[in-house]
Amino acid sequence: MNLMSELKSFNSFGIQAKALSIVFVDNQESLLQQWAEAKNQQLPVLLLGGGSNVLFVADFEGVVIINQLKGIKITEDNSYWYIHAQAGENWHQLLETLLSKGVFGAENLALIPGCVGSAPIQNIGAYGIELKDICEYVDVLSLETGKVARLTAAECQFGYRDSIFKHEYQYGHVIISVGLKLAKEWAPKLMYGDLAQLDPNTVTPEQVFNSVCQTRRSKLPDPTVTGNAGSFFKNPVISAEKAQAIKIAYPNCPQYEQADGSIKLAAGWLIDQCGLKGHQIGGAAVHTQQALVLINKHHATGQDIANLAKYVSQTVAKRFDIILEPEVRFIGRRGEVNAMDYIR
Repeated sequence: MNLMSELKSFNSFGIQAKALSIVFVDNQESLLQQWAEAKNQQLPVLLLGGGSNVLFVADFEGVVIINQLKGIKITEDNSYWYIHAQAGENWHQLLETLLSKGVFGAENLALIPGCVGSAPIQNIGAYGIELKDICEYVDVLSLETGKVARLTAAECQFGYRDSIFKHEYQYGHVIISVGLKLAKEWAPKLMYGDLAQLDPNTVTPEQVFNSVCQTRRSKLPDPTVTGNAGSFFKNPVISAEKAQAIKIAYPNCPQYEQADGSIKLAAGWLIDQCGLKGHQIGGAAVHTQQALVLINKHHATGQDIANLAKYVSQTVAKRFDIILEPEVRFIGRRGEVNAMDYIR
């Protein structure tokens, strides 16, 4: 097979993988046509937005469809703003637009890379807010029937970095738009990181937005300069008993109690305790400023990144008896593969 199309510009790791072909779509009809043509040729299809949460561990032997559906519509009633955003819109630019129009409530999710259509798949989250907290619905196009279904937030089955779009709707469907619902009575969420230093009585949405951006820029490398996918691993959730044992041994361990009594730990902290900042395998390295981020330091291959992730996960498991799971999606020759199979 003659693999021709370079994927380096379409994944934030900057991995020099290739695909059989890359096509761009900006409307539903084109999306359905390109998918049908690939299926007629019995070729696998990979749907991408910004490519900010994928790792190519091999060349992709099929058609990559880049979703470029654009458009933002804002309506309101007495209590809420309603935002209808097309899947190909850049997520951070959407938040900048909302802020400029006086629409508040999503500031904690600033500077998360990727497109609007990717946000529900991962149920993106940061600084105490997840997409599920502000999502009203997700519109999904069936590639088999051409029909659009609107899923309510409850029907999306959002979990921690999880949703129905990783399961029942993983194949044969594509997110085309997302509906957000933001309360006009703004209440800042200031539980995490530098936000905790802000005064809840005087803080403005702009200050929250700027603080989140400043924190992320200070800790996370710019993918246009150094290839990365942001947070590589999920923050592990463990039992309260196990968390207490870790707290006794490591009093400075940050821990966050969940609604069900379980405890979320900071994966970056666990990796840092293992002395892995700067650790390098091939062209891949653990970021020196934020251990949760794996970077393409010098012409890394997808396998370099996967090997490094395996080493990090196994090292943390030996030290803390905690298994770190990748947040990043691993893409193989024919499509998405189980990331845990690569790092066990």
